[in-house]
Amino acid sequence: MKQIFRLFDFKQAVDYKTEILSGLTVAIALVPEAVAFALIAGLAPLVGLYAAFTMGLVTSLLGGRPGMISGATGAVAVVIVSLAQSHGVEYVFGAVVLAGLLQILAGLLRLGKLMRLVPLPVVYGFVNGLAIIIFLSQLDQFKDASGAWLTGVPLYMLLGLVLLTMGIIWGLPRLTKAFPASLAAIIAIFLLVTALGLDTKTVGDIASINGGFPPFHIPDFPFTWETLGIIFPYSAIVAGVGLIESLLTLELIDEITESRGRTNKEAVAQGIANVTSGLFSGMGGCAMIGQSLINISNGARARLSGIVASVALLGFIMFGSSLIEQLPMAALTGLMIMVSIGTFEWVSVRIFNKYPLSDIIVMLLVMGVTVLLHNLALAVLIGVVIAALVFAWDNARRIRARKRTDENGVKHYEIYGPLFFGSIKTFHEKFDVAGDPEEVIIDFRESRIADMSAIEAVNRLTERYHKVNKKVYLTNLSSGSHKLLLKADKVINVNVRE
Repeated sequence: MKQIFRLFDFKQAVDYKTEILSGLTVAIALVPEAVAFALIAGLAPLVGLYAAFTMGLVTSLLGGRPGMISGATGAVAVVIVSLAQSHGVEYVFGAVVLAGLLQILAGLLRLGKLMRLVPLPVVYGFVNGLAIIIFLSQLDQFKDASGAWLTGVPLYMLLGLVLLTMGIIWGLPRLTKAFPASLAAIIAIFLLVTALGLDTKTVGDIASINGGFPPFHIPDFPFTWETLGIIFPYSAIVAGVGLIESLLTLELIDEITESRGRTNKEAVAQGIANVTSGLFSGMGGCAMIGQSLINISNGARARLSGIVASVALLGFIMFGSSLIEQLPMAALTGLMIMVSIGTFEWVSVRIFNKYPLSDIIVMLLVMGVTVLLHNLALAVLIGVVIAALVFAWDNARRIRARKRTDENGVKHYEIYGPLFFGSIKTFHEKFDVAGDPEEVIIDFRESRIADMSAIEAVNRLTERYHKVNKKVYLTNLSSGSHKLLLKADKVINVNVRE
């Protein structure tokens, strides 16, 4: 058995007690989250729980980041809710399966490396936004069934239990790390509420989690092009959102554990998990940053914790629902608030005034879109686009030209900085075509021709010289720039001097 576990954990040593206890803690924390996300999507609670089981088990076995937890998530729920309302749960299952196939394709095409293009301010904004969402989502526990805020004794009792939970999670590791603080807090609050007979909200007050093994089920809808046209937009968004959230969570766990996960392997695993989820009556999902941080903070680093969490969750559904439904929501609320505090990148606040203004704007914008729209993919996309435009603007202003005339009367322009769509206007302003001698050399030793706009800029410049019967040569081109010009040789006319 140990050999099997080591095989799944890349031959790393496994602390079995830590992994098992952490997995049990994660399983308990998964229950209210999965139920809540299923209700957000307009689906039955078991659809969310089945997704948490299948997603968690498959990605724990096959994923590229041991210790990371996947399950039903709010990011997926807000995407599929309109499909569930308009066409029903069967179309949701089909969309999840198709989304999984798209994610598998992305992994096989090695698109995980595109995460390198996500700058740090975007990551900070994404993580901080998620931390705020996790915190705000816990405030619903301080409301009654009618949606009004609790007052009086119920409020003070709930607040006291939440603070006690947070105190145990914060203080116990300072005394001993032999037992996960999160699980200890949940057990302590459960025993306290049971012993004193306190009347407080429990998991069972949200929904029943009693059920059987996830049934295998091929989505029941017409397999036609029309159906594909209906589900494909949702599948594409679910695939994109799932990959972005999963791979950003992977990078966060990498940073915390000072290790490296495998992005493309994780993409394939997420895809297989979503296909499995859709075929076993689940709503699909992706990596869960909150539960992943609970797991990592408990000291889990291997695949075993995720496997235990998934199997334990299935055990709760099939055999232990009556016990789990008695767990006080106050304990889980305190746990998730501590997760939100731990998730927030406080370093981004401490060095706030030391960042470039553009980075601060990008971080705040991504954080705002994440919190307000709950659309993680859109938030990251906006952040990347704005960061790229800022980078392009900064580089567009950096192009320079050193000018000199040699003893033979030849004018030399030594170009510095990249020549691309953003810098071509400044590039043209550097040349005095009318006043230059009969022969001009443009030296690209410290520059690079980057794109189609740059090629066309070079073409136009040489045409201006040719119109006044002057010769212009390009020298010291990089291999990449030279190749671009050679490919464009049939549509532009430039002289390249080797």
